[in-house]
Amino acid sequence: MGLTRNRRKKEPEIVIARDTESSSSEEEEEEDDDDYPLSESEKGDEAVKIELEKSKAKGKAPITVKLKKVCKVCKQPGHEAGFKGATYIDCPMKPCFLCKMPGHTTMSCPHRVVTDHRILPTSHRNTKNPIDFVFMRQLQPRIPPIKPPYVIPDQVHCAVIRYHSRRVTCLEFHPTRNNILLSGDKKGQIGVWDFAKVYEKSVYGNIHSVQVNNMRFSPTNDDMVYSASSDGNIGYTDLETGTSSTLLNLNPNGWQGPTTWKMLYGLDINSDKGLVLAADNFGLLHMIDHRSNNVTGEPILIHKKGSKVVGLDCNPVHPELLLSCGNDHFARIWDMRKLQPGESLNDLAHKRVVNSAYFSPSSGTKILTTSQDNRIRVWDSIFGDLDSPSREIVHSHDFNRHLTPFKAEWDPKDASESLIVVGRYISENYNGAALHPIDFIDSSNGQLVAEVMDPNITTITPVNKLHPRDDVLASGSSRSLFIWRPEEKTEMVEEKEKKEKKIVICYGDSDKKGKKQKRGSDDEDEDDDMFSSKGKNIKAKAKTTKSTRRTKA
Repeated sequence: MGLTRNRRKKEPEIVIARDTESSSSEEEEEEDDDDYPLSESEKGDEAVKIELEKSKAKGKAPITVKLKKVCKVCKQPGHEAGFKGATYIDCPMKPCFLCKMPGHTTMSCPHRVVTDHRILPTSHRNTKNPIDFVFMRQLQPRIPPIKPPYVIPDQVHCAVIRYHSRRVTCLEFHPTRNNILLSGDKKGQIGVWDFAKVYEKSVYGNIHSVQVNNMRFSPTNDDMVYSASSDGNIGYTDLETGTSSTLLNLNPNGWQGPTTWKMLYGLDINSDKGLVLAADNFGLLHMIDHRSNNVTGEPILIHKKGSKVVGLDCNPVHPELLLSCGNDHFARIWDMRKLQPGESLNDLAHKRVVNSAYFSPSSGTKILTTSQDNRIRVWDSIFGDLDSPSREIVHSHDFNRHLTPFKAEWDPKDASESLIVVGRYISENYNGAALHPIDFIDSSNGQLVAEVMDPNITTITPVNKLHPRDDVLASGSSRSLFIWRPEEKTEMVEEKEKKEKKIVICYGDSDKKGKKQKRGSDDEDEDDDMFSSKGKNIKAKAKTTKSTRRTKA
């Protein structure tokens, strides 16, 4: 059998010689450009032509196969879609990938050009009402009328590359030690990293067997941490020794099939009531008394039966209020004093799965949610009309598999309770490189305050956490951790310490306390890694190339 390619302007063709007299030559087959073989040299082409001539001499008619470009999205010929280099090409038969509306492409989407497109801030509350007057005077005393200038951590200060053996799923700062960062991964490991000393890091692999979904520090002992995992366990771990105990096991009989396997996702602590709250993939809420570390009460159905409850958040001012969210397309507000199935105070409807829902960190009067419909929703007051959000901000965080869900989070230091941080899914073309920025957004008007990125970070950064006390941003991208600081403060720290910024690359096991666990290669996340050099430690220059875009509010 011989092969050749006849080059034409419209459609490429492949001419295939028939091996037998009975072979059919009537049909046409559509294939991708990458599927047909190509000759590597003129010599090979000549050999194919000679083979075809011999076939024709024997009376065997060749088969001509026309190749058409087929869209990988809609499977229709005549156009292409997807990433071409660092640029995303939309399918003209589908709605815009960003705002999900027809009539335009992602590149020309008005929400991509102007983030606050069609977003109007809510009107000022009427303070003539006595209830509103009390609300403003007593419930929001710490919110200043004038916003202070935002401080944006826009430069990578230090990093640990390939710190985890699987992708990072959650981050948590230590409540009292400013330089300690906890990280969980898909394999069930929990990492403890002192980013002030860079090289002091530990990974505990004996706590969970699969993905860590959430972590919270104990309110009575800041060296102890609670963790919720997809293995159905609540872990209680001593960070100094690495010893861990299981407070709740939803799968005592082991694996009995996917229909009965229970996984824990949402996790939070109600200090006033002394409860550790955890939610599973069957819509149930479980409670543990953190003073005795014993399970209390029966599980309560708080979302649709069989739905995954991915987030729990207790109100910082009103401890009786609980906010939950899940893949039943709802975020719900509950009264902890009367938790009963179907007795939620409010149900906040969304069009798709809700990745996260948080009360504002100081007053607890606002609500911030992130949904898979590429919308960030903000409710300005839990005491007002909650039937519809105060604002919907279009933002790219819809994704497929093999990514930790994007979650927009408040800046706990922002007194105005308006600055939020969230990673971006759609990449931007920066000098030919496809980079995925981390966005800082003013939730009061939807404006993009800043987008920060580093040319060395070419992977998506879905996990981001702002420090509660310092101007520090921690990011988890694939298996790596990054610490961002403002450029001015980064230079001051470097001058004070007289050291260069450090980037540590891990290829084997990190220094561990407690049970050690070998790091295996992760086929799923292997392609997401960067920094392919084989050195163990890399010291970057004090002034590295970075990119930061700021938009004045």
